[in-house]
Amino acid sequence: MLDIIHAAGWPIWLLVATSVLGMALIIERFMSLRASVVFPRRLPGQALDMLRQGQINSEALTRLSDQAPLGHVLAEILMNRDESNAYRVAAAEDAGKDVAYQLNRYLPALATIAVVAPLMGLFGTVVGMIEIFASYTPQGGDPSQLARGISIALYNTGFGIIIAIPALIFHRYFRSRVDHYLHRMEREASALNRIINRGAGR
Repeated sequence: MLDIIHAAGWPIWLLVATSVLGMALIIERFMSLRASVVFPRRLPGQALDMLRQGQINSEALTRLSDQAPLGHVLAEILMNRDESNAYRVAAAEDAGKDVAYQLNRYLPALATIAVVAPLMGLFGTVVGMIEIFASYTPQGGDPSQLARGISIALYNTGFGIIIAIPALIFHRYFRSRVDHYLHRMEREASALNRIINRGAGR
């Protein structure tokens, strides 16, 4: 591996740093976007029990909100249970925007890596081409310098593509997962709000 990095020249270090950053972002999003972290199965039932038992206070709402992003949305609805339906819906939407921002965090950076990595590879290709042209003199070409220029060009191009493809795949995958979570949260929030409305109408 070190031999390949050496053959690829100094531009490869930019791609190595980009690949490390991309891998760190992918691991972080995998950990943060687990279903058990974002959407625990027990939370909707827990919020409903709090409503039915009348055990809604600031401490209980704080615990519910801190458990998961879903808990934050449900806690916002319970906190405004005595307000009008329109007010509760607006409060839930605001909480949902906060949750969406948290869930989408770092995804733009991953998308940027998917775009920038091939450009960095292209930059390495240009550096390699400069090495190739520099190898030519009026007396002829230097085979070793010519070979080094070709190595720099090809290795950097390949590394840029190798980094960009997984970054793009995981960006699309995480975006799809976030959209799925937000859709489920909206359904759970609507269900809890309808229960509150039925109770207020009795």
